[in-house]
Amino acid sequence: MTSNSAINKPFSIEKRRVYEAYKAVKSNRGAAGVDGQTFEMFEKDLAGNLYKIWNRMSSGTYFPPPVLAVSIPKKTGGERTLGVPTISDRIAQMVVKQMIEPELESIFLPDSYGYRPGKSALDAVGVTRQRCWKYDWVLEFDIKGPFDNLPHDLLLKAVRRHVKCKWALLYIERWLTASMEKDGKLVERIRGTPQGGVISPILANLFLHYTF
Repeated sequence: MTSNSAINKPFSIEKRRVYEAYKAVKSNRGAAGVDGQTFEMFEKDLAGNLYKIWNRMSSGTYFPPPVLAVSIPKKTGGERTLGVPTISDRIAQMVVKQMIEPELESIFLPDSYGYRPGKSALDAVGVTRQRCWKYDWVLEFDIKGPFDNLPHDLLLKAVRRHVKCKWALLYIERWLTASMEKDGKLVERIRGTPQGGVISPILANLFLHYTF
């Protein structure tokens, strides 16, 4: 795939971005979405499928398919719902994520560890161990269903403050309102961002950055 952008496209998106996004998504693997397409199936016509993603995104005609609702058990009991995008949609989301991540990472606090590149829960544990020798108190709280309950209006207000790329904003809004397929039925979504989506963690971190 070349890195040249096509002429007469509303949005200038390099083909290289789509290919790099594909490589990142492939390294994470993951299950098929609502279309049942696996990586093996997708790669039978890799160039053609990547071209379709690029062509639709650069034309402004990319609309995300529904995410597949998958229930998984929680360690504390009960279940949580993951929204699994199709492989093509994961690649499209990765294109935007890789573009906006450097800007958003620059504003996140050093003590934020969740879903951050180069950081992990073990890093947070290590810092906590050091600080327990300096302080004799700890503040602990949990947000119930943060991915499911993010208000779109406030989230988009934060997104628009930091993301100036028009096509990135367009697709973020479309992903937030993409429907979910659950038990064979389509469910409209007016809040939240699907846990399981590629773009969801960085959007959740942006919202929590301002919440805290």
